[in-house]
Amino acid sequence: MDPLRHPRQAALVGIIFVVIGIVFWALPTYGGWHVDYAGVTMLLLLGVAMAIMAWALVAGSPNE
Repeated sequence: MDPLRHPRQAALVGIIFVVIGIVFWALPTYGGWHVDYAGVTMLLLLGVAMAIMAWALVAGSPNE
């Protein structure tokens, strides 16, 4: 499926970073280790930023 026809699908690029951030939080939490909250926050916000950026780039691209 062409991503230019559906810009919302391009925003799913950021979901990768959000999932990594959740895993980065969950493993130490359930393992009883120290959680790096700064790293978790940065990964989650990076996911949001990547999703918005990918959506904006695809939505603004010409449909040629």
